[in-house]
Amino acid sequence: MSLTAYDFTGRTAFVTGAAGGIGRATAALLAEAGATVHCADRDRQGLQETAALVAEHGGTPHIHALDVTDRAALATAVASVTGPLHVMAAIAGIMHTSTVLETRDEDLDRVLAINFKGVLYACQEAVRSMIASGTRGSIVTMASGAMDSASAGLLCYSVAKAAVVQLTKTLATEVGRHGIRVNAIAPGWIRTAMTDRHEPAAQEQAEAAMVRHSPLARVGEPEDIAHAVLHLASDASSFTTGQILRPNGGVAMPW
Repeated sequence: MSLTAYDFTGRTAFVTGAAGGIGRATAALLAEAGATVHCADRDRQGLQETAALVAEHGGTPHIHALDVTDRAALATAVASVTGPLHVMAAIAGIMHTSTVLETRDEDLDRVLAINFKGVLYACQEAVRSMIASGTRGSIVTMASGAMDSASAGLLCYSVAKAAVVQLTKTLATEVGRHGIRVNAIAPGWIRTAMTDRHEPAAQEQAEAAMVRHSPLARVGEPEDIAHAVLHLASDASSFTTGQILRPNGGVAMPW
């Protein structure tokens, strides 16, 4: 094994949630590694900005303005990929905060639709494409460190991310015989628009708390997670499937 294991020249990747944050950083890094990158998101302006960044990194961007909860739209986008699909990075997600007693049906339905069903649909379409073309591909899903501990107000989010983990493990056992690997990433606190949801003073306090709890004494950046995706998508992790990678600065160390 050599550094060529991280060479994606001639390969195609599909990234959901690509309009910003971790998704954008992942699309750019895959492009830098040589991949043709398909970027999907419902944020059209963000997609255009990501496409420009992908091009700056030497990639050939393709954009798909869609909602991941629309199974048909996602299926059409994946089917439009020319040639084999080698990587699916299912990153799209939203944050929602409400206590258990305050959680409404519509809150839970919306979070589960985007954070779980959207990942499920992306996985399903990727597997269908990979099996049809005989591609030994890699699927990377996005879980969260929130699944490892109870956090007040994060019921919907934590439940959806825990479901993503079970999806990842189950799918890995089902498609391994086709040479398809499925792994999840469970990030800690990453500085993105999604985590920047407090008033400035409260946001600063929240990040400071994460820094105090981290042995590395910092919060994460989108690029930290993009590199984790790159690793799991690459041949360097060819013997890794059904696993949960936790780039969290050491904040949580589950047994």
